[in-house]
Amino acid sequence: MPPGFGGPGSGWQRPKVGRGDVRAAVLLVLVDGPTHGYQLIADITERSDGFWRPSPGSIYPVLKQLTEEGLVVSEKEGGRQMVELTEAGRAYVAENEAELAVVWDTVSGGVDTTVVELQELLGQVHQAALQVAAAGTPEQTARARQLLAEVRRNLYRILAEEDEQQ
Repeated sequence: MPPGFGGPGSGWQRPKVGRGDVRAAVLLVLVDGPTHGYQLIADITERSDGFWRPSPGSIYPVLKQLTEEGLVVSEKEGGRQMVELTEAGRAYVAENEAELAVVWDTVSGGVDTTVVELQELLGQVHQAALQVAAAGTPEQTARARQLLAEVRRNLYRILAEEDEQQ
């Protein structure tokens, strides 16, 4: 399988993260202001370009630990448990920001940005194909199938051309 498209060393694998990584990510996200657990998950996912989506089972124990350490405080607001950095938490992040920020490199695993770009484009093509399948006429659906088959063949031709040139 080509690099970046599944298998060992690809850009599509979930990163291996430890509790320390979750802790660092939570602290860095909370610098932007108070939030709740599920928004923390969404923010971490966004900041890692989708490579890492921590589970609630990893976020909430870390929040509890950070609360016990006095780095965050939580308060019920509008039916949600909001968390924010304390003064001690802000000072801790300021003193350790460079060390904490390594988490974003860890979770991306040094993935080539072209893999991310191809993944985004593929997602857009997928959505367009689903719309044609759902709303298109039988003729439009047939044309879409032909087009996708042609794109697939052309992608393999690109790889074949590179192999011939080497």
